[in-house]
Amino acid sequence: MLRAILSDVHSNLEALEAVLADADRAGPAELLCLGDFVGYGASPNECLERLRPRVAASVAGNHDLAACGRIRVGSFSSYAAQAARWTEGVLTPEHRAWLEALPFEARRGAARLVHASPAEPPAWHYVLSSGEARLEFDAFEEPLCLIGHSHYPGAFRLGPRAGEVAYTREPRVRLDGGCRFLVNAPSVGQPRDGDPRAGYLLWDDEEGWVRHVRVDYDITTARQRILDAGLPPFLADRLQWGE
Repeated sequence: MLRAILSDVHSNLEALEAVLADADRAGPAELLCLGDFVGYGASPNECLERLRPRVAASVAGNHDLAACGRIRVGSFSSYAAQAARWTEGVLTPEHRAWLEALPFEARRGAARLVHASPAEPPAWHYVLSSGEARLEFDAFEEPLCLIGHSHYPGAFRLGPRAGEVAYTREPRVRLDGGCRFLVNAPSVGQPRDGDPRAGYLLWDDEEGWVRHVRVDYDITTARQRILDAGLPPFLADRLQWGE
């Protein structure tokens, strides 16, 4: 079954629409989301209106819960905290209730879904190194775990011998039998890997591969929406830098 995995949309409507259009051409059987539907961007309700009817499984991100007032924003940057408070003020009651009800983790097929790290989903740890990934492999039993949060796509592979972890940023990764994988999906709405294009992940569990996909989108309009909403200009400018 082919699935499309979206993560870290962050209220970026233009990026989301470009990703959905590209994913529809690939023809996935279902759509999954790894959290952070909102935050940073200026179109939280519009993004949720498009995604809620389509996603087959979703998990909560830290920005989702911050926008609902369920976690404090003291650990956020000043820009992120301002965006979370703004989002909390504009979310419709229906969208807020939906975000509040999202679980910290879910399972779909042979994969675990979590926003940040499988070991402690509510702690919002980043998994950026092979050493960090090695510890996370002990926290899930499935052959595949899909995460977001860092906005930095890549795949960690735990081999069958000696517990060695390899890392790759190749766009397409073969899910070899006998190995386990921890895959960080690209960010839809706020890439931070130096590539400003929107991103998402395709996963085919029958053929055994995942592929990171990047898509051009209308950054100019997305930036202007942020400025028009009175959000920090830095949040608009960083979209064109991809960082």
